[in-house]
Amino acid sequence: MIRLGDVASAAGYSLVSLQSVDSTNRLALDLAQQAGANRTWVVSEVQREGRGRHGRVWESPAGNLYATLLLVAPCTVADSPKLGFVAGVALAETLKALRVPGDVRLKWPNDVLVEGAKLAGILLEGRMISADKQAVAIGMGLNIASAPEIADRRTVSLGALGAALTREDVFRVLSEQMTAAMTTFARGAGFFSVRDAWSRLSLPPGTPITVKVPAGEHAGRFAGIDGQGRLKLDTAAGQMTLDAGDVFVTSAG
Repeated sequence: MIRLGDVASAAGYSLVSLQSVDSTNRLALDLAQQAGANRTWVVSEVQREGRGRHGRVWESPAGNLYATLLLVAPCTVADSPKLGFVAGVALAETLKALRVPGDVRLKWPNDVLVEGAKLAGILLEGRMISADKQAVAIGMGLNIASAPEIADRRTVSLGALGAALTREDVFRVLSEQMTAAMTTFARGAGFFSVRDAWSRLSLPPGTPITVKVPAGEHAGRFAGIDGQGRLKLDTAAGQMTLDAGDVFVTSAG
């Protein structure tokens, strides 16, 4: 049975657990207008219309974890993209707490890798529910029983890594790690602490990467993130910062 960890329950988080839903993010945002919906987790056994960044399909077979945390006015609208880093830290710390074998790394902006293969992804979506109040859905998908194929990326599951864990095991710890990370975030005031934690778990500085953007692509070496969460990329022409893009680890050269 899916349930919150004791720390998350004590902190006022709640849970909606379902067998099937079109999208946990969509349902979470629809719940945002209801009284008391803040800090609500929506977890489903299956998603019929799971989605990733840029409208991509997120394959959502039974046995994996599909969880969205709904937050109402968790920070300023300008700071809301930083919540992706909060979620990344929580996911990585969950895997470490559960002693998942392999090298766990965070790849900007929203992937969790183990031994270079994608294990989990994060999707942030927001909706203004009044003139000055935003609801944010932090969607997290984690491969437990199986690893659906993604074009141009290696994927892996906990089962393939030899970790005998269930959705229940993972979500209980994730709910507690997310509670701790949100406390550190402190409505945005603690982002530098979150950034430091994210950086310790990220790809090593100097990792050769290619960043694909709508206008083309940029090649260089990963140089961390700045105070706004933007990617820093060292290129032959100097360092540049990027607000968005798809990152691919490339061979050294």
